[in-house]
Amino acid sequence: MPSRPTPSRPEQSRPSRARTDAPDAAARGRLRWELALVLGLSLGRSAVYSVVELADKVTRGPLGEQTTSMNTPLDERPVFDLLYQLLDIFFSLVPVALALYFLAAPLRRGLRILGFDLRRPGRDAALGVGLLVAIGVGTLGVYAAGRALGITTAIVPAALDDHWWTIPVLVLSAIRHGILEEVIVVGFLFHHLRRLGWGGGPAGIWGVIAVSALLRGSYHLYQGVGPFVGNVVMGVVFGWIYARYGRVMPLVVAHALLDIAGFVGYALLGSATGFGV
Repeated sequence: MPSRPTPSRPEQSRPSRARTDAPDAAARGRLRWELALVLGLSLGRSAVYSVVELADKVTRGPLGEQTTSMNTPLDERPVFDLLYQLLDIFFSLVPVALALYFLAAPLRRGLRILGFDLRRPGRDAALGVGLLVAIGVGTLGVYAAGRALGITTAIVPAALDDHWWTIPVLVLSAIRHGILEEVIVVGFLFHHLRRLGWGGGPAGIWGVIAVSALLRGSYHLYQGVGPFVGNVVMGVVFGWIYARYGRVMPLVVAHALLDIAGFVGYALLGSATGFGV
């Protein structure tokens, strides 16, 4: 989690099929700028801050003795805290809109290219739930191992005060993370890297998957080394699923459900969830 997702016939949204025409030099330059702008405004920026925050924590003391809190209050007054929380969620999704615009000016086509739509709700939901179970169990295992080894901070997934709007905001925050991360670090990144010529040669798509997975892990480094490793593994699995099926929606579903379980579960049950200990 940040702050911090049945085989089918080949279709237009499948990343290995989309826009195979080689771009000219000007188009390649534009693709690089689009990548830099979207990442610089979103997860690339988060990765840089995360590396610096990890260095800060390491130089302060053992990681195992420190705590990382997520979904924290943004104002001491409940009404303004709610307003700031909602504004933070809304504006953090603007880079997603920018990425979709770069993919195709008509928004509907951009959504279709990545498979970020509701054309296959049953299959997307089933695959998303399956990924939730597999990744959820692995996440708890990696977190426990990291805490035991002293390379992971104690994580408090939900540190909001108790208000009537706390649970709805946590759910919206989880959905936000699912959309932001999967659309950008998987769908958009895959699309642009493949247009730039990545994914060919002996390594094939695995080079793109590796870049995506390492980026995913890097913006979780503020939580410690354990979450970095766990999210790299998650990135490999999600990247392979996207390369196989060409749809980002199952990844969004899995990621959102995973974060909802972590955020809301902690808000209701505290350390009984396994976090923060």
